[in-house]
Amino acid sequence: MAFKDECGVFGCWPELEASKQTYLGLYALQHRGQEAAGICSRDEGKLYLHKGLGHVADIFTGPVLEQLPGDGAIGHTRYSTTGGNVASAAQPFLVQGRFGQVALCHNGNLTNTEQLRSRLIQSGQVFTSPSDSEVILALINRASADNLEDALLEALEQVQGAYSILLLTETQLLAVRDPYGFRPLSLGKLGSAFVFSSETCAFDLLGAEYVREVAPGEVLILDRDGMRSRFPHPQIRPKPCVFEHVYFSRPDSLVYGLSVMGTRREMGRLLAQRHPVEADLVVPVPDSGVSAALGYAERSGIPFEFGLIRNHYVGRTFIEPRQSIRSFGVKVKLNPVRELLKGKRVVLVDDSLVRGTTSRKIVQMVRAAGAAEVHMRISSPPTTHSCFYGIDTPSRDHLLAASRGVEQIRAFIGADSVGYLTLEDLQASMKDLDGQGFCYACFTGDYPVPPPPGGRP
Repeated sequence: MAFKDECGVFGCWPELEASKQTYLGLYALQHRGQEAAGICSRDEGKLYLHKGLGHVADIFTGPVLEQLPGDGAIGHTRYSTTGGNVASAAQPFLVQGRFGQVALCHNGNLTNTEQLRSRLIQSGQVFTSPSDSEVILALINRASADNLEDALLEALEQVQGAYSILLLTETQLLAVRDPYGFRPLSLGKLGSAFVFSSETCAFDLLGAEYVREVAPGEVLILDRDGMRSRFPHPQIRPKPCVFEHVYFSRPDSLVYGLSVMGTRREMGRLLAQRHPVEADLVVPVPDSGVSAALGYAERSGIPFEFGLIRNHYVGRTFIEPRQSIRSFGVKVKLNPVRELLKGKRVVLVDDSLVRGTTSRKIVQMVRAAGAAEVHMRISSPPTTHSCFYGIDTPSRDHLLAASRGVEQIRAFIGADSVGYLTLEDLQASMKDLDGQGFCYACFTGDYPVPPPPGGRP
């Protein structure tokens, strides 16, 4: 099992075909969540919402997009970290309250959701979903402030954890990033319109220009008077999630102002330098291992080959045959190129090793294809702790490296050798000179924000 993708958000204002541009933005962010998607648009002081379970292209047909008029829109593509894969948790959320119609979509995870939800329920609040995004909306509606902008700031004072939020009202679009900047959010320009996205690859699809990151702790307000910025929180040192560069983000994106392709290739170069091996082929575990494998091959001088081919058309679920096939789940997604692998000493490069069960099956698959040796190289440090900031990770007792050393991991997955990138090398690849610029909690257990009660660090 690998880490699961998180969520993606996109928004634009003012743009005549806002919902269609948002659709394209979400299409580019599909890799960040395949369970559900939604778009809310604004037209002449009224909000229109459509959302559902499934992929962006399946939910938003031409006729559906025609029902989302206006010059402002926000959208969301979802992988559940809280709330489960249920229709009621699909975003954006749209409510009618003290400040008129308000829609919100959110990438991240609040660490104090249950305390806030319990308090709100005791005061009479009714929730329609288990999502922490709905908690934020409830806090906004119950704030003492007499305008939405200040009510949002009042709500943000009460929440803890990771959030990149887009909020659409009858007259405004607001973009918000938590003070640590855990989750990414970029600002771009599309002609005279402003656009927001979890990753810059969405800007490329639209022909938009990347301007900058929304700063950690920043609140950007767009209305008929233009755009202005507020910083309501005390200034702290940001801790953006390093796993955006290790795994989540598309390699053609800029995230935190850094090229994802560039950092991953450097991870691979440093991995080859740290863990060299005599071998015939460097083979990536597609797709997230490709960039690091290119770097490994470049530094080691070992030829790079696509020895594993990925089926890109596997949906969220598939029907297994009644007669059980060994490692069916992996085989339906990956297939070895036997002519390349037979008799070869193979370096398999992957971005991470979580439970180890998938890596074990892949090693078995490569051996069954005739490889003489299989050496596993991981372009991140051992994953020893769970994430509580919007990434779906197993509890710590299911993380292989939390309880086993490298030799035990090698024996478990059946490889001839295993080598991990060190934390220092990861920091070097991120140009993090003092090792304090990113959140490395999944490798170190050093959590910038305390985990929720009951969370096992």
